[in-house]
Amino acid sequence: MASVSRRNFIRLVAGAGATSALALAGCKTPTESGKAGGHVVVVGGGFGGATCARYIKKFDPSVKVTLIEADEVYYTCPGSNWVISGMEGMESIAQGFGKIESEGVEVVHDWVSSVDPQARKVNLKSGGSMGYDRLVLSPGIDFRYDTIEGYDAQATGIVPHAWKAGPQTELLFKQLQAMPDGGTFVITAPPNPFRCPPGPYERASLAAHYFKTAKPKSKIIILDSKPKFSKQGLFTAGWNTFYGFGTDNSMIDWIPAPDGAVTRVDAKKKIAYAGGESGFEQEFEADVLNVIPAQKAAVIAEAAGVVDDSGWCPVDPKSFESTIMKNIHVIGDSSISSPLPKSGYAANSEAKVAAAAIVNMLQGKAPDEPTYVNTCYSLITPEYGISVAMVYDLVDGKVATVEGAGGLSPKGADHSLEALYTRNWYDNVTADIWGTGT
Repeated sequence: MASVSRRNFIRLVAGAGATSALALAGCKTPTESGKAGGHVVVVGGGFGGATCARYIKKFDPSVKVTLIEADEVYYTCPGSNWVISGMEGMESIAQGFGKIESEGVEVVHDWVSSVDPQARKVNLKSGGSMGYDRLVLSPGIDFRYDTIEGYDAQATGIVPHAWKAGPQTELLFKQLQAMPDGGTFVITAPPNPFRCPPGPYERASLAAHYFKTAKPKSKIIILDSKPKFSKQGLFTAGWNTFYGFGTDNSMIDWIPAPDGAVTRVDAKKKIAYAGGESGFEQEFEADVLNVIPAQKAAVIAEAAGVVDDSGWCPVDPKSFESTIMKNIHVIGDSSISSPLPKSGYAANSEAKVAAAAIVNMLQGKAPDEPTYVNTCYSLITPEYGISVAMVYDLVDGKVATVEGAGGLSPKGADHSLEALYTRNWYDNVTADIWGTGT
């Protein structure tokens, strides 16, 4: 992989789809011999779960695969910042499950209320239960509301997080539309680890693009729980070019930890209080306040008993089987897979590794040596994109980056082309997962 240039790798990922990228990285798929059947239940129809369900069925059609997802339409977090900034409508990030069903996966729209690992069954909110030979959990994230005083699930109706795409996305979009010219948009960025590390900064970028064209007197303040962030140099260079970052007239202000660490909010008054940890608390009044809290594995992962003291799920990276509970695999944002980030594309890659491993394990064989990939695109304007790409393999039982593979957008990159790749990546990865992209 190290012999493949970053430019060619990015071009392949954006233009040829996720399957080709994994083939390039050297991901093995199960052999056709030894089909064993069995029943795999997958919980969560997002980037990880839908991929895993679809690929288990591709790898071994004799396996019965049931995908349980509460929503009939799944809205993706990648692309949601496009909606929040008015670039696209909600329909642009809507994904259905018809293609997956047509390929033989049973899709059940319901909630899993509990898991019985000893009996190997899941209990459904609508009543009844479903047995499994292997269970895959890809439930995404939940929030640590207790880390910010004054912020809870009820407060999200006034102060949205918009970190789960859907009604929260629409709410934040409407608030930004209604904000007066000259208003202040305050975003609070969470501590690591969290879903989509570049996400808050892309949100600020595209909101600034919207303000520059529609509300040019407005201001964006990012209150950050961290001293640095993903793709920071690329973001700040773009902010400087388009939004005056680093000057007296900057549309975007970034306040890092400890001064930017938010400890409490007044949701009704839309005030964030930051810097308490540094001994000097400052008050930030907002016309629109977007609080993105600290995160943890989703509740169903806790109910299944696969969460450790970190709030996340330790797994064997060779198969993504829980190291706490046998026959349960955890993929995507809920898993501990560092240095793989909690991103949609990493979840897609993890899901394929897990799918291949599960088919092998059902056939009584050991999982193959895996390879993983991730590419993350961000838009600073609709025509200016930046990216990071990386290939990973397994070293001494742990995920490790492959030296010389991937990297950041280089100096002198064609950022308009990277913006095009951003759109192509989204179309191709959603086609790979749900069969609904272009």
